[in-house]
Amino acid sequence: MITREQALGLIQEHVQNKNIIKHMVALEAVMGALYDLLSERGNADLGGAKSEWMIAGLLHDGDYCDSVAHDKQGIQITQWAKDKGYEVPDSVSHAMAAHNWSNTGVAPENLMDWAIFCADSLTGLIVASALVLPDKKLANLTKESVLKRFKSPSFAAGTRREDIRLCEEKLGLSLEEFAWIALKAMQEIATEPGL
Repeated sequence: MITREQALGLIQEHVQNKNIIKHMVALEAVMGALYDLLSERGNADLGGAKSEWMIAGLLHDGDYCDSVAHDKQGIQITQWAKDKGYEVPDSVSHAMAAHNWSNTGVAPENLMDWAIFCADSLTGLIVASALVLPDKKLANLTKESVLKRFKSPSFAAGTRREDIRLCEEKLGLSLEEFAWIALKAMQEIATEPGL
């Protein structure tokens, strides 16, 4: 399977926007934390191993650029990886395509697919919530602040709140628990260079 180092190289080759790269690294961490929680709870249809969940999170927007049509975003990255000789498991390819299912037509089918779909917008909301803090530090952001911002539709208006809220139905997690897991995962990697 494609390694993290290979994935980062592929991303840096195709994604110019550093904020999108940070978002992908954040989603990688969130996907790992969600996998741990959901597997501890004995969920059967995880859709892949933890390494697959994390690599899907890391690569999911690796083709988010002007040269790739919207209906191919989440799909083209798999082809680019394969062109380099990297193995991308079907579960990872499907999850990446399903995270953009309104454009790709590839519907989420299992917990990995739904986790990446629901968490994609949540990471953006968490970053936006941190940026309005006086020190702009993720470490000082609280779950309560994230939930307050979630309830304010005018804050980060582009956030797909209905996608995030599907965590309750599709992942069996309350919004509060989902936000807390994602925030903790992002805080744990916030000290990495460039984040």
